[in-house]
Amino acid sequence: MNENKDVLKFITCGSVDDGKSTLIGKMLFDAKMIYADQKQALELRSQASRDKKVDYSLLLDGLMAEREQGITIDVAYRYFATEKRNFIVADCPGHEQYTRNMAVGASFADLAVLLVDARSGVLAQTIRHLNICGLMGIKHVILAVNKMDLIDYNQTRFEEITRDFYRYTSNMNLISVHVIPVSATEGDNVTNRSNKTPWYQGQTLFYYLEHTDVLSQMSNHFSMPVQRVTRPDHTFRGYQGCVEEGFLNIGDEVMVYPEKHKAKVTRLFSGDTASKSVMKGQAITVCLDKEIDIRRGQVISKADLMTTDLFKVNILWMDRDQLKLGKNYLLKIGTRMVNASIASIDYRIDIQTGKHLSAKELFMNELARVTLMLSEKITIDTFEKTEALGSFILMDRMTNRTAACGVVIDEIKRSEHITWQDIDITREIRANQKNQTPKTIWLTGLSGAGKTTIANALERKLIAMGMHTILLDGDNLRHGLNKDLGFDQVDRIENIRRVSETCKLMNEAGLIVIAAFISPYENDRKQARVIVGDAYKEVFLSTPLEVCEDRDVKGLYKKARKGEILDFTGVHTCYEIPQGSDLSLNTETESVEACVESIVQAFFKEYKND
Repeated sequence: MNENKDVLKFITCGSVDDGKSTLIGKMLFDAKMIYADQKQALELRSQASRDKKVDYSLLLDGLMAEREQGITIDVAYRYFATEKRNFIVADCPGHEQYTRNMAVGASFADLAVLLVDARSGVLAQTIRHLNICGLMGIKHVILAVNKMDLIDYNQTRFEEITRDFYRYTSNMNLISVHVIPVSATEGDNVTNRSNKTPWYQGQTLFYYLEHTDVLSQMSNHFSMPVQRVTRPDHTFRGYQGCVEEGFLNIGDEVMVYPEKHKAKVTRLFSGDTASKSVMKGQAITVCLDKEIDIRRGQVISKADLMTTDLFKVNILWMDRDQLKLGKNYLLKIGTRMVNASIASIDYRIDIQTGKHLSAKELFMNELARVTLMLSEKITIDTFEKTEALGSFILMDRMTNRTAACGVVIDEIKRSEHITWQDIDITREIRANQKNQTPKTIWLTGLSGAGKTTIANALERKLIAMGMHTILLDGDNLRHGLNKDLGFDQVDRIENIRRVSETCKLMNEAGLIVIAAFISPYENDRKQARVIVGDAYKEVFLSTPLEVCEDRDVKGLYKKARKGEILDFTGVHTCYEIPQGSDLSLNTETESVEACVESIVQAFFKEYKND
């Protein structure tokens, strides 16, 4: 590929069996963009078919299952070039069950070639793919009305499909839309104008691919998420990443987010070559005139970006399991990875009509507007301004499976309505009054490990030492604060979040909190540590499952084994062993008194009077 020419990245999409692979294969064949051995193999395979016709789809369908079934399953990428432009094409599958694969292809593209069968017209999957293209920021769409040869190049039918299609695109923010009558197998209006459609006044598909201007969309607002900091010696410090938007020159003033430190650019490198300016798409190293603590995930930009933990997004739900409010996911945006949950579903988008419908849950391949809540503030931008900082994926944190992809619409400016109120009596004053340092002693372990027993004994010990305490027990809180929660994964996550916030408030009051909770998920415990802060001290009761079950003080294991209790940790769901506990105790081998003494020695030694 010629590096001096611009690159058009486009996809082919549409409903199943509309001829996407055949169309691109025919275009490559007619433009003589395949090798001699590919041409020979294509002709040999085609001779083995019943009708002896050349099957151009074989140039793109690479999987054995695709060739056997005559369908596209995975995204097939092809690279080619003409005298005018370089091309990267992603041939996407049409089956509804492979919609997530199509979304992956659309995420990289500047233009979409959307196919319909002239006999069937615009179908539900056609509109779904069109909406996904819009979701992914594609601004140029070509509708190829394929198989015109099967309807005798009927002009009336073509115009019906055109009107139907424009009805869906009229409300979309597209820069260009073209509708072309084609026959992929015969080559009509693919690379050359066809004399069978004299009533068509537009250009060929190939012409539009060569001449559509996508560079004019480039923004002047430079943005680069930092991937790594390079410091080969004490004389050099550079910040590396890919330019996701705009241009940057030596001498430009930039802002480092989220802290909003200002600095000027002193040196630029594209790869290992010094440069005076860089632009979108380049991998670069930036040197600044100030020593600023910049880490991976931060953003260097000339744009006015948002720093928030609550914002509106449009998503395509891609998981086989339905979306559940409150469930924790991992959000990947730019070079950041943070915990996230969906706070509310504003509405589901009907793919046929575009209407907004109320919804409490989402199923696979559905589009929706939702409110996303993060565990910490990050730097983002709207997708319209900066694609890399405005597009994201959600991953199931248990399986790492992609659950959704989406784009940022806008932040929720809570600061306009809610502000943190400073108060005269501070945490330090309350703590000094009680002559203690607030702490949260978080006891975690399986049911039967001895959390409640040790918590009670620890509180008696601390009270005897003159401490001011409060004990939060999992069972007790489920009678009040958390009585609306069940025991599935989503509710367990919310249970621990509420408890963590309560511990934080109790610490603000100057109290020592003893929290006894199974808290089976490592991410929840990490999140509790973030919420509570330095006061959080985690104690893992490492008592083995068989010992806990043998004790079965409350008879819960027996009920769980009989199926009378569902989602019981240790029987139906796993307990994730803590990786960074402050203290580990085994109640099988250590007495209650010994465990309490270990906790006091670890966290309250300065208060102990021997």
